[in-house]
Amino acid sequence: MAGTRLGLIGLGRIGAFHAQTLAGLPAVDSLVVTDAVPAVTKEVAGRVGAEPADSVAELLAAGIDGVLVAAATDTHPELVLAAVEAGLPVFCEKPLARAVDDAVWVARRVQESGVPVQIGYPRRFDPAFLAARAAVESGELGGLHTVRSTTLDPAPPPATYLAGSGGIFRDCAVHDFDAVRWVTGREVVEVYATGSDRGDPLFSEIGDVHTAAAILTLDDGTLGVVSNSRGNPRGYDVRLELHGTADSAAAGLDDGLPLRSLEPGVTFPAGPPHSFFMDRLAAAFRAELAVFTEVVAGARSSPCTVQDALEVAFIAEAATLSLQQHRPVRVEEVRS
Repeated sequence: MAGTRLGLIGLGRIGAFHAQTLAGLPAVDSLVVTDAVPAVTKEVAGRVGAEPADSVAELLAAGIDGVLVAAATDTHPELVLAAVEAGLPVFCEKPLARAVDDAVWVARRVQESGVPVQIGYPRRFDPAFLAARAAVESGELGGLHTVRSTTLDPAPPPATYLAGSGGIFRDCAVHDFDAVRWVTGREVVEVYATGSDRGDPLFSEIGDVHTAAAILTLDDGTLGVVSNSRGNPRGYDVRLELHGTADSAAAGLDDGLPLRSLEPGVTFPAGPPHSFFMDRLAAAFRAELAVFTEVVAGARSSPCTVQDALEVAFIAEAATLSLQQHRPVRVEEVRS
């Protein structure tokens, strides 16, 4: 697959990180990048040895084989559809769209086009999460009865980001929702969510919460427990626990786990704690983009489709409604 020429739109924190990763993939022969800020385009292009483009239109016309969208969430629908209309396979960072109605519309257009689109949910490519899925599929855990998924960020994103994020369930917990669906192979049918602003006026002012929890009921009766927080000073905590009738297993219990054991004589975890998602999931991000080059080459289908993204969006909508109305919400209530 050597010789692949890719375009990357959006060079903020995650986009610049992807640019560096793509520049090191053997399958990527050349990279064209663009950002809404010309100086950023020039800086990143120079740093990773990519070709700068002055606009999205110029990038799409640069003879590329596929497109990665890492720009602001509000631009995802138009950028994904522009690439799809050009017949170019697309990798799009989550979410597909900020509003679920827009996501439904984009997904319909993508499915009608037949052009492959891969949504960025990197936990699907983390070695331990892959092993967790394999353990469920093999039946070695017995009948699954409880899944616990955790995402705790070291510190909140900037206030401007939070104000436009759509809330903790749409922005953060979606990674947990996707992991639960993907690892178990089941669908979520009901959500009961709660949260607290932890006394920080920023969150109450924007109608969001600092810390949240959600109980998921899956279609086979398995229960999911999702825990999220915007502030975990010890580090970036991403874990998944699986409890079955025959065995239990977990992903994320490495020496970088940001927990301090109080058991006498116990030295696990040895540390240092993971401090950032790019640290904790570096291998997963690389594997995710390597797989996208295979999608571009036609060697495999998308491993995370627009339909997958849509199902996760519905769960996030149900969780948000549950938080607002203090009641369990069936996912069917929010389907468009």
